[in-house]
Amino acid sequence: MKLMLLAALAVAMPAMAQETPAPQTTTTTTTDATTPDPVGGYQPSQPALSGPLTPGVTPTFVQAPPPDQAFPPPPPLAKYPICKRGQFDKCMQRGGR
Repeated sequence: MKLMLLAALAVAMPAMAQETPAPQTTTTTTTDATTPDPVGGYQPSQPALSGPLTPGVTPTFVQAPPPDQAFPPPPPLAKYPICKRGQFDKCMQRGGR
């Protein structure tokens, strides 16, 4: 009986609004890197077309450069530290068995 009364009260009570603090953003900077990762990713800086083509204009198609020229690999770091738990970039995996 008491259990049913508690369950009925729990269902009948209005839900309390939860307030969560704003997430704190921390930026990690690496001093080992020679060039930082691009902020906007590898997206184009300008749109491919500036607007619709006007009648009478013949579009010119140009072959895209190979991937190694379009997205060159980053330069190697001077030192790669051992990876911490959950870290996968700019570090070395442990070599133990």
